Amino acid sequence: MENNPKEENIKVLYEDNHLIAVYKPAGTLVQGDKSGDISMIEEVKMYIKNKYNKPGNVFLGLIHRLDRNVDGIVLFAKTSKGASRLSEQFREHSVEKIYHAWVSGIVKEKNKTLINFLRHNENQNYTEVFDEEVRDSDRAELSYEFIESDGDFSLLKIKLKTGRQHQIRSQLSHIGHPIVGDTKYGSTIKSGDQRIFLTETSLSFNTATTDERKTVTIEIPKKTW
Repeated sequence: MENNPKEENIKVLYEDNHLIAVYKPAGTLVQGDKSGDISMIEEVKMYIKNKYNKPGNVFLGLIHRLDRNVDGIVLFAKTSKGASRLSEQFREHSVEKIYHAWVSGIVKEKNKTLINFLRHNENQNYTEVFDEEVRDSDRAELSYEFIESDGDFSLLKIKLKTGRQHQIRSQLSHIGHPIVGDTKYGSTIKSGDQRIFLTETSLSFNTATTDERKTVTIEIPKKTW
């Protein structure tokens, strides 16, 4: 079966002349890979091309990514100016990203900052966590807040201070609370749709031209396993 981008799959959460924020479902790629599956980039380009009757190739700048099995908000740039301004904000850590995750176990400390050193193995697509700096590692910091429990599971609100690959997944697993469905990092629960229960629920940024602060939000993930 041929894979073709479908405009109707796009859920636009915010759009202006320079930026567009969309909802990425779990299981969908942000950017194409060797699997050949349709990515968000292709679908958003199709949406822009059809909405504005644009001829030829459509510019779309990829500013940040989410893992395939994570759902949440993805921000793209529709212009080179938008790409430049937002990339600068990400470098300066002025973009605030908030996640919610269901994890196994009841966390003992209800508010905590985690600081570790991470080393990502590209061949295995796996991130190792260390309490002290080791060769080729990067400092990683996040803070979490306990929201509620349901059975033997906790819902956490997470703020990233750094943006390392598999950071939330690996750091929470390191303290004994793997994200539900994340079998790569120790979860014993396998999700039927291959998702993990980690959602980027809020993204705050300044617009590309006026520096007006915008916050895009989606619903907190529900316990469905």
